[in-house]
Amino acid sequence: MADQKKMVEAITSMDEDFAKWYTDVVKKAELVDYSSVRGCMILRPYGYAIWENIQKILDTRFKELGHENVAMPMFIPESLLQKEKDHVEGFAPEVAWVTYGGSEKLTERLCVRPTSETLFCEHYAHIIHSYRDLPKLYNQWCSVVRWEKTTRPFLRTMEFWWQEGHTMHETAEEAIAETEQMLNVYADFCEDSLAIPVLKGRKTEKEKFAGAEATYTIEAMMHDGKALQSGTSHYFGDGFAKAFDITFQGRDNKPAYPHQTSWGMSTRIIGAIIMTHGDDNGLVLPPAIAPIQVVIVPIAQHKPGVLDKAAELKARLKGICRVKVDDTDNSPGWKFAEYEMKGVPLRLEIGPKDMEQNQCVLVRRDNREKIIVSLDELETKIPQLLQAVHDGLYEKARQNRENRTKTATNMEELKKLAEENSGFFKAMWCGDLECEEKIKEEAGLSSRCMPFEQEKVSDVCVCCGKPAKSMVVWGKAY
Repeated sequence: MADQKKMVEAITSMDEDFAKWYTDVVKKAELVDYSSVRGCMILRPYGYAIWENIQKILDTRFKELGHENVAMPMFIPESLLQKEKDHVEGFAPEVAWVTYGGSEKLTERLCVRPTSETLFCEHYAHIIHSYRDLPKLYNQWCSVVRWEKTTRPFLRTMEFWWQEGHTMHETAEEAIAETEQMLNVYADFCEDSLAIPVLKGRKTEKEKFAGAEATYTIEAMMHDGKALQSGTSHYFGDGFAKAFDITFQGRDNKPAYPHQTSWGMSTRIIGAIIMTHGDDNGLVLPPAIAPIQVVIVPIAQHKPGVLDKAAELKARLKGICRVKVDDTDNSPGWKFAEYEMKGVPLRLEIGPKDMEQNQCVLVRRDNREKIIVSLDELETKIPQLLQAVHDGLYEKARQNRENRTKTATNMEELKKLAEENSGFFKAMWCGDLECEEKIKEEAGLSSRCMPFEQEKVSDVCVCCGKPAKSMVVWGKAY
């Protein structure tokens, strides 16, 4: 009984302590457990089921676009990592090294992959010889290691799970088109499957990926107004190809370098789901990735026929949704609290009185609306309600972003807004690193992206007053 009581005890209010609320939800919804290795998390079955559903949707989309899955080694020889100067410098502080094999010291250190560009490039050098070999559209699902100082489940862990796409193309135009296409795949996935509105844009030189010519990003706003970088897509040009001597015979019979991209989305996106949609009762999951979309709770299940009816309904519904019956001997109230905490989009209540009237009660997790539905209409009504939950979550998140987005035209205004509000701040920028760093130092804001949809909020840089080159969205980020 002690365990049962703990499962339904109050979660810290997000308004009281957002960080504690987040940790409470992650633990009490049984998404992860802490490992004895600092900064590493154990993905529990419910957390992993969410990740599996994310994988299925993305993997299907990747394959529809012609990508193939591969598996690369976990270890990268130091000499291989050193081949691309900017890349190795960018990752040096986060790299974990293997120096011993058994009891013998290695003659060359092995890096535990923080990302796999160098491994893919080594492989591509072996298999790309002609323009006929291009494009190469590869993706892998794996975990990577980055030696983070401060960690938090999903948001920043030393080992995390992700997919990383790595592609090679005949021309720069094809590679740039791939980079933009994959960013759009991520944006559509966030909005259509996760009910998370995102900003699409380009990272500044300071914030771009190590070794890339251009990094594109989708930025989501969390409930507390902070930004979360939710997916990135990088255009490398032919820099890695030159460093790794990857050449092919072009259509003109002359040697040429291919143009490269990489793109990734990780388990960090589960953190985004929690912090975008969750409430003081726990998780609120978008239906597309919810491990259980409908939970059936029998009322007065000791009475004749109730459990049989619940099992019958499950058999009917399993073709249209992921459905579970909770026939344990816990009270209905305990079950209601349990599945609210786990974020199940719809609860179906069925008891003797409902059976007499050939009906059930459906309860939406996002707004707790109760709807009495004829049992004859379930196959039609449940998909409609799941879509309504998605739409409700998206609109609530969009409204939060809109309410928390402000515009500044000078530095004092920007600092004042950042001091009094959390959210996105639109302001013009001259393009100089010095101004970007000054904004970070004085206002505590980093550049989130230069949105593809540009607005001209003034003619001059918010920091120095010189002519502006682009509008930047600034914010504090996880």
